[in-house]
Amino acid sequence: MEIYHPPVMLKEVIKYLKAEEGGIFIDATLGGGGHTEAILKANPKNRVIAIDRDEEAIERALKRLEPYGDRVSVYHANFSQVGEVLEAEGVDRVDGVLFDLGVSHFHLRGERGFTVWKEQPLDMRMDRRQKLTAKDVVNELSEKELAEIILKYGEERFARKIAREIVRRRKVKPIETTTELAKIVEDVIPKKLWIGKRKHPAVKTFQAIRIYVNRELEEIEQGIPAAAEHLDCGGRIVVITFHSLEDRLVKNIFKELPGFKVVTKKPIEPTEEEVKENPAARSAKLRATEKEC
Repeated sequence: MEIYHPPVMLKEVIKYLKAEEGGIFIDATLGGGGHTEAILKANPKNRVIAIDRDEEAIERALKRLEPYGDRVSVYHANFSQVGEVLEAEGVDRVDGVLFDLGVSHFHLRGERGFTVWKEQPLDMRMDRRQKLTAKDVVNELSEKELAEIILKYGEERFARKIAREIVRRRKVKPIETTTELAKIVEDVIPKKLWIGKRKHPAVKTFQAIRIYVNRELEEIEQGIPAAAEHLDCGGRIVVITFHSLEDRLVKNIFKELPGFKVVTKKPIEPTEEEVKENPAARSAKLRATEKEC
């Protein structure tokens, strides 16, 4: 039996999407299909249009969602392409849109270089149709560009030193694996700051490169306003973020959306019970906004 990625803040998603009231919903980040399935179960009349940039994720989710037949449609696309997806589906207005911005455990446990803990090729592409990989970024960008990426997207205070060491090491030989990159960061960051800690010192650097490779923040900046254009009166956008960069960006986008009111004055966090059952939910934050009538 296949093990599915446990969907984060499931009850909260259903509540803030108002999924029990029925309607057409977009799951802009299908992943393992857990949120989509919950939305379909919330009301037998619900319909979900699901999007994911990862073809492997779609293949897994389709097996899970097979019992729901034509109540669910799945598209291989970036969520910034939501307008094109809806046009292809023949739908103009929807009742709710969900963005779960977390990295799936399928990625972390896979072989694409998302994790610091295993030796894998430096890839980090969520969509394998694109050409740019983490290996390209690490080996081809200038020291200045690398430092800016690691600082901006990883909020890593040792960004300049890490970038300098990456450039020094790659002159000897190309940096090709996750463990090579992780070791560089280990050697730069003072051991007293991370020895014995739960989090690996390279996590911020890996996050930064992953965000850059997949244009994650640009996707958010384009995807949420694009989805907002297709919301019906009273429809909601629900976004789950997992780090401060995303959360700040979503908060600011919500403020700027014309004709919308923010439903969550402060971000909703997972319950202690959920965090115990699913530690991956620990850093999750949920925000919701509603289209005014």
